[in-house]
Amino acid sequence: MTTAYEDKPRPRELNDVRGWFPPLDQVLFERLLTRQEDRGERGDLLELGVFMGKSAIFLGHHLRDGDRFTVCDLFESEAPDLANSAETAKSYPTLTRDAFERNYLSFHDELPRVLQAPSSVIPGEVEPKSCRFVHIDASHLYEHVYGDIGAARELLKPGGIVVLDDFRSEHTPGVSIATWEAVLTRGLRPICLSTQKLYGTWDDPEPIQDELIAMAEEREDCDLSVQQAAGHRIVRLKSRGMTAPDFPFSKYYTEETPVPAELPGPEPVAAPAAPRRRSARSRVRRVAIDVLPPVITRAVQRSRAQRRA
Repeated sequence: MTTAYEDKPRPRELNDVRGWFPPLDQVLFERLLTRQEDRGERGDLLELGVFMGKSAIFLGHHLRDGDRFTVCDLFESEAPDLANSAETAKSYPTLTRDAFERNYLSFHDELPRVLQAPSSVIPGEVEPKSCRFVHIDASHLYEHVYGDIGAARELLKPGGIVVLDDFRSEHTPGVSIATWEAVLTRGLRPICLSTQKLYGTWDDPEPIQDELIAMAEEREDCDLSVQQAAGHRIVRLKSRGMTAPDFPFSKYYTEETPVPAELPGPEPVAAPAAPRRRSARSRVRRVAIDVLPPVITRAVQRSRAQRRA
């Protein structure tokens, strides 16, 4: 059976996939996931809310043998309550599981485990203390985000990292309240803040913070500020023209055929000479010759011939 997206162009590179995943966050994902792998920290990956799959595709690149990757999204399913249904209809009217899977398989051979359901099912579907990295970008409603943060705490292994999207966007106050409430009363400790996301852990964030501060101080494309608030060191990073890290092309990438610089082009064609403009005086003289009596005209012509001679 032909799907609705089968005849649409497939993404050639990660940037072709629709979604909100700026270069700074790609750099941070790469840094934190690679750090875990370099230190031998094993564990599963989890993403709540996938949209078209941009960040999931990125996460899938860091899946190691023995790790599991689970994604959860409503896609076309019914939302669990009216508020969530209204949010989904307004913000994600074109989101389909088919579109996500199509994009993901453009970069990977196998799909992650896909749960087409509200994020509230996650505690019963993912083993406690099994995850090393959880990305939360599902509902923006306070009650749902509160539950997602609680689930992440139970699912993360010691040293695991949770990333909360849209924690300070003006249209997502529920995410902001749930996020800072978790920092102030539920033991979440910020690692760093980007423009869109809060990176946190329920363990000691300082070793990672020190590394990120050193990274930012070495880069000319990353602004850094460090503040203290409510007993937490707040590390804020901001892109200054940062470019995304290299990422493998999709299976459908093809090099554009370059035009050889040494090939001679066609011989330039000389532009035709512009016609001489007659002065206003010569135009007046020509009109005068046309309208004057023949005797006077001949006299004028003799006078002009004598001047030219």
